[in-house]
Amino acid sequence: MLNHGIIERSTPLMLLLILLSLIVGGSVQIIPLFKVESTIEPVSGVRPFTPLEQIGRNIYMREGCYNCHSQQVRPFRDEVDRYGHYSLAAEGVYEYPFLWGSKRTGPDLARVGGKYSNEWHAAHLRDPQSVLPASIMPAYAFLERPLDYGGFEAHMETLRFVGVPYTDEGIAAMEDDIIAQALPEVGDSGALRDRYAGAPLGPFTGNDEEITEMDALIAYLQVLGTMVDFSTFDPETMLQGQEIGR
Repeated sequence: MLNHGIIERSTPLMLLLILLSLIVGGSVQIIPLFKVESTIEPVSGVRPFTPLEQIGRNIYMREGCYNCHSQQVRPFRDEVDRYGHYSLAAEGVYEYPFLWGSKRTGPDLARVGGKYSNEWHAAHLRDPQSVLPASIMPAYAFLERPLDYGGFEAHMETLRFVGVPYTDEGIAAMEDDIIAQALPEVGDSGALRDRYAGAPLGPFTGNDEEITEMDALIAYLQVLGTMVDFSTFDPETMLQGQEIGR
């Protein structure tokens, strides 16, 4: 007790000991990470977003959708039963920034891709209450305005700089890929899917005359949770281990 009292009465000594504790604790956690090749186990199927999906993601962030919707299924039985397989770190390897979120005014969207049709998403964005009467989500009908993707090559080059593996060919084909995904009857969807396997195809809003911001947002929503083949994973193994530890 006497030694502890000395520490409590000496502000410089307490600050020094706190600093030492942080240094030791931080070193124990950080240094081992430099001894492994990667802190994220690679998962087959994860790819960069297509240009249209990435633009849709930018719109998702611009409109603040992450304030009401999370994109992280935690490894708890109730979440797995409701939303699907728990989220894997590798799923977000090409996401800058992460959109895990911390609040669910609306449901989690990590596995929403393919759950609803393009038509459902378009109707939901135009008038949420028309498909979900109890919804408090505002309408986003204004997103049916023309999509401006001029100069998006620069954004792709920036993402490549931080680690997203966009190729020179993919950046040069940006406009063609946007058209092919939103209007597959007009563009070359085969070439698009050669570059981005399994990319969801339009028409997303029923508008076959122009590409809109709503097309981009729906393309993004439709790819969420669809890149990984979860048949190769067993969520029960993790959940059982969690229950044993309780």
